[in-house]
Amino acid sequence: MERNLQMVLLGTGESRYEQFFTSAARRFPEKFAARIGFDEALAHQIEAGADIFLMPSLYEPCGLNQMFSLKYGTIPLVRAVGGLKDTVDDYDPEKRTGTGFVFVPYEPQALLEAIERAVQVFKDKRAWTAIRRQAMSMDFSWDRSAKLYSALYQELSP
Repeated sequence: MERNLQMVLLGTGESRYEQFFTSAARRFPEKFAARIGFDEALAHQIEAGADIFLMPSLYEPCGLNQMFSLKYGTIPLVRAVGGLKDTVDDYDPEKRTGTGFVFVPYEPQALLEAIERAVQVFKDKRAWTAIRRQAMSMDFSWDRSAKLYSALYQELSP
């Protein structure tokens, strides 16, 4: 908890991790909050009020929370797995493109490096504003999906 940031955790997992995060919240109440369990209304408040939404899933068939976060302008930091890799584009500082931060190996060092990248961009307010605008402009509507499926079917038909 040396870095100048605060974290909020909401969810469930293996009991050893739940115990670890509950203990961390007691030890660092100004830096870390943990709520074991799930509350959808609280989840949306967290997603809407945070700067970065961390979703380092081991596996994730689809995932909706990163899409909610994108629409709220809360930048997702995700592992490149399942639907997360399909919905979050890794930020490219050269081109200033992307909608979040993505890491690949399920390893603490990779997660930490992605967090460091996100914090560096957060310090550059122009870059952060640009990435938030890009994130909020993402279109996950059924209208868009239907057009993509229609185009695919047209391409596949003889």
